[in-house]
Amino acid sequence: MIRTSHRDVLAGATVVITGAARGMGAIYARRAVREGASAVALWDVDEALAAELAEELGTSRCRVVACGVDLDSAAQIAAMAQRTRDELGCPSIVINNAGIVRAGQFADQDPSRDIEQTMSINALAPMLVTREFLPGMIADRSRHHRILNIASAAGTLANPNMSVYAASKWAVIGWSESLRLELVRSGNDHVAVTTFCPSFVSTGMFAGARGPLLTPIMTPDSASDAAWRGMVAGRPMVLKPWTVKLGMAFRGVLPTPAWDIVADKVFHVYSSMDHFTGRT
Repeated sequence: MIRTSHRDVLAGATVVITGAARGMGAIYARRAVREGASAVALWDVDEALAAELAEELGTSRCRVVACGVDLDSAAQIAAMAQRTRDELGCPSIVINNAGIVRAGQFADQDPSRDIEQTMSINALAPMLVTREFLPGMIADRSRHHRILNIASAAGTLANPNMSVYAASKWAVIGWSESLRLELVRSGNDHVAVTTFCPSFVSTGMFAGARGPLLTPIMTPDSASDAAWRGMVAGRPMVLKPWTVKLGMAFRGVLPTPAWDIVADKVFHVYSSMDHFTGRT
């Protein structure tokens, strides 16, 4: 892995961020402007909110553009990608941050609203967004390129009452890691892929959820900082907090019945979503 600084990656960069109008997406946008990006595209379903942020962040050195797009629509993704290329050029950094969560028992999940929409926005959209820009990123060897995919600790360990969300994040991890390997093995490691797997983050998206044993609810600032630093450095995967790694290690060595007891009775992973309410 080539060591890089934020100047190597951010100076003069064009950045595309999905789910950019609020929460961690807005934090990434502010940091991109602060660290020297020349253009930032704020992709969000709430175009008005994205426009407010764009007006706040835009400077003479950095053009910030609000882009209203529904990531549940492949056609809208393709159209917005073309608009972004036309207005700003091909991005050198893509941050797939947007996501939704629908909690509850799988038997109660609505096939369209809960299952299809969650998989579409959380898993399919990052693939489609990245596919739009990847050829241009590969072709441009004049600078370092970065793809940051926001997955979740839920994609590393099964958890009841969030089966569809977990499935979408497992998909992101598998795709993101496979893409990273394809780029490395094809000699295109100037495009580095980072997968970020945090536990619960206090953005409001997981309101009511409780962190497992020794796993505090992360703040948006601390979570985004870990993801950002990992992306700039080109680290393949960032797992936060440390208990996510511990859980993966236990799950890897314990028989399933033993792990179920440890996860449920010791770490309280399986009850973490019992009081989930979500953003209201």
